[in-house]
Amino acid sequence: MLPFAREKGILCQGRGSAANSVVCYVLGITAVDPILFELPFERFLSASREEEPDIDVDFDSDRREEVIQEVYRRYGRHNAAQVANVTSYRPKSAVRDMAKALGYSTGQQDAWSTQIDTYGGIPADGDHDIPEPVVDLADQLLRAPRHLGIHSGGMVLTERPVGEVCPIERGRMDQRTVLQWDKDSCAWMGLVKFDFLGLGILAAIQYTLDLAANRLGERWSLDTIPKEEQGVYDMLCRADSIGVFQVESRAQVGTLPRLLPRQFYDLVVEIGLIRPGPIQGGAVHPYIRRATGREEITYLHPALEPVLKRTKGIPLFQEQLMQIAMAIGGCTGDDADLLRRAMGSKRGVEKIDRLRATLYEGMAAHGITGDEADDIYARIQAFANFGFAESHAISFALLVYASSWLKLHYPGAFLAGLLRAQPMGFYSPQSLVADARRHGVRVLRPDIAMSGVDADFEPLATCSDHVRTTGMDSCLERRQPKVGAFDRNAPDRTWTHRRDGNFAVRLGLTEVQGIGRDLAAMIVAERERATFCGLNDVVRRTGLNVKQTEALATAGAFDCFGLSRRQALWSAGYGDSPETLPGSAIDAAPPTLPGMSPVELTLADLWATRISPDDHPVGHLRSMLDQHEIVRIADLGPAYADRRIRVAGLVTHRQRPSTAGGVTFLNLEDESGMLNVVCAQSMWHRYRRVGRRSNAMIIRGKIEYGDGVTNLVADRLEPLSSVLPDAGRALQAAHRSRDFH
Repeated sequence: MLPFAREKGILCQGRGSAANSVVCYVLGITAVDPILFELPFERFLSASREEEPDIDVDFDSDRREEVIQEVYRRYGRHNAAQVANVTSYRPKSAVRDMAKALGYSTGQQDAWSTQIDTYGGIPADGDHDIPEPVVDLADQLLRAPRHLGIHSGGMVLTERPVGEVCPIERGRMDQRTVLQWDKDSCAWMGLVKFDFLGLGILAAIQYTLDLAANRLGERWSLDTIPKEEQGVYDMLCRADSIGVFQVESRAQVGTLPRLLPRQFYDLVVEIGLIRPGPIQGGAVHPYIRRATGREEITYLHPALEPVLKRTKGIPLFQEQLMQIAMAIGGCTGDDADLLRRAMGSKRGVEKIDRLRATLYEGMAAHGITGDEADDIYARIQAFANFGFAESHAISFALLVYASSWLKLHYPGAFLAGLLRAQPMGFYSPQSLVADARRHGVRVLRPDIAMSGVDADFEPLATCSDHVRTTGMDSCLERRQPKVGAFDRNAPDRTWTHRRDGNFAVRLGLTEVQGIGRDLAAMIVAERERATFCGLNDVVRRTGLNVKQTEALATAGAFDCFGLSRRQALWSAGYGDSPETLPGSAIDAAPPTLPGMSPVELTLADLWATRISPDDHPVGHLRSMLDQHEIVRIADLGPAYADRRIRVAGLVTHRQRPSTAGGVTFLNLEDESGMLNVVCAQSMWHRYRRVGRRSNAMIIRGKIEYGDGVTNLVADRLEPLSSVLPDAGRALQAAHRSRDFH
C-alpha cells in the first residue's frame, strides 16, 4: 500500500514500533534509521511475542480513503473489512440520552448536557439543574457500550471469506465492510490487523508544499527540506508553535522555552517528555534542570551511561527500559521486551517474578547488590508504566521539524494548508488565522468572484512575475550553518525568513456556514463557465436557497458586486431561483441602508465563517477594557511577575488532564496573543458555572513568570458581560471553545 500511496502522491509515513526495524526502514515503510539511533529490534519483534508485529502507517487524512478502497479492490470485499470501535457512554452523552428516554425536549437535553464536564463524573453536589431521575440513570450508564463505530484505521485481511470468521455489516460510507468486533476481540481470535491511519498534519503539509510549488515555484518534499536550520529552533524556543504538529498544546508551549531545543533529538525528547507517564513519574522537571545545566547529570550505575546519555540520565523511553535490562540485568533482547510488556500489564505478575530473578542475577554479576539493586529495580518498575516509545517519538519529530520549517518560511501557505485540512489539531480556524495575522499574513474574506472551494493563495500588488518571493535565499540552502545558542533578549527575526510575503490567503467558499464542498465546487465550475454578473445571476445558476444566500451575504461574499452586507442580505430573499423564469424576480436596487460598524462586521464574520479575518473581536473593546485596567496579554512578562492583574479574552480551550490533580487549565486569547490560565480545584468549584459556560471572560489572578513562560494563576472568573454587557453577550453567542480536548 505504501508504493501505491507514493505513486498517487499521497504523503505517508510509518511510525511506532516498526521504526525499530531496519528492514522497515530500507523498504521505505518508516523514515527512521534504527541503527543511527541505536533502537532495539526486539521492541518491534521478539521470539517471545505471541502476536504479529504491529506496523502503523499514517496517511494524508484527506486521501486515506483512496488507500482503503485500494485494499478492498485488491483483496475483495469478502476478504477485507474494517475493525469496529466500541463507543462507551460518557457523562454528556449519558445525560442527553437519558433525558431523551424520559421524554424531555431536545432543548432541555442540550442545556443539561452543557452543565457537566466531558470526561469527569456527573457532579454530585447539585451544581446543575438536571433532574435527579436523569442523573441516576446517567450514572448507571457511564462506561457502558453506547454504539459501534469504525476504528480509526484498523483493517483485517483473511484468507477465507471474512464473514465466515466474524459477523460483518455494511459501513455507512459507501463501499465499506465493517466487522462487529473491536480490535481486542480480533487480536484474541488471531486475526491480523493492519493500521491505515489518517493524520491531518500530513494533509496540511501536502497542501502547503503544493501551494509553495504552484504559486511560488519552490518545490520541496519531506526529504529535501533543509535540516537543522537555526531559525526553526529559535521559533520553537519562543513557543511560537501554534499549528505545529505535536508541540502546539498548552503543556508543550509551556515547556519549549524551558527546554530550548537546538537539535533534532531535542524535539524527540520534547514529544516523549510531555506525556501522562513522564509527568506522573516526575521526569519532566529533573530533565529540564539537567538539560539547562541547573542540575548535575548522574546515572543509576556507570554501566548505564551509554543507555541514558542522550536523555541526561533520566529514563524517558520504553527502549531505554529494555536497554537497561540488557546492559546490567543480563537479559536477552527477548527477555527485555517481555519485561517491558509484563511491567505494563495488570496480569504480568508471574512473568515479572521470573524475570526479576534473572535481572537480579545479572546485576549481581555487575557488582550491583543489596539496596542499590533494589533501587534500580524499583526505578525500572516505576518507569515501565509511563515510558513512551522512542521510535514513535522520532517518527513524529520528523513531522514536527517539517511543519515548523513550513510555518517559518511559508506562514501564509501553511495557514491555507491547515484550513484545508480541518478539522484537525489543537486550535480552531479562528485561532489559527489570528496567529497568522500576528505573523504578517493578510487574510481575505470569501468572495464569490475570487474564492475557490478551499482556502487559497492570492497575489498582492507587490507580487509580479519577476518578484514572487520574499525573505532570505540562504534559507533554501540544504546545508545550514551550525545552530548556536538561543538568546532570549535578541529581537525576533522570524519575518526575515518568510518566502510568501507577496501573497494573501483567500478564504474558501466552504468556510461559509451551510456551503458544502459539492455546492462550492458547483459555484466555482459555474463561474469558470461564465463570469457572474450579480447576486441574482449567482442564485439562478447555482440553485442557492435563501439560507445559503444569506450566509454568503453575511460573510461579505457579494461585496464584489458593489453591495454592502445589509444590501446583499436585503436582496437575498428576492433573488432568482431555478424554479422561476429568468428575470422574473424582483430586481430593484436595494434601499440605501446604513453600513455595518467594524464591530458588526467582525460579528458577522464570526457568525458566517467562525473566522474574523482582519480583526480580533477583543481588539474592538480595547479602549473600554483599558478604562477598567485590563491588561493586554502581549504586555505580560517579567515586568508583571508576582503581580495581581486582570485580563480579558475568548476562551479557546478548557482542559482538566488526569495528571493535574483536579486543576483546570484555560487558554485565553485576546487580540495580542494567548495566555495559559491555571485554575485550582477550589477556585474552579467556586466559579464553576462561569468557568464552564462563559466563552468570553475577565479573569483576575497572579502572574507567574519564569524561563520565558508566563502563566496566570486565577483567583476570580467573571463573564465579560458583567463589565461590557452588550459586547459580552454578542461574543458569547458568536464564539465557541474546545473544551477538555
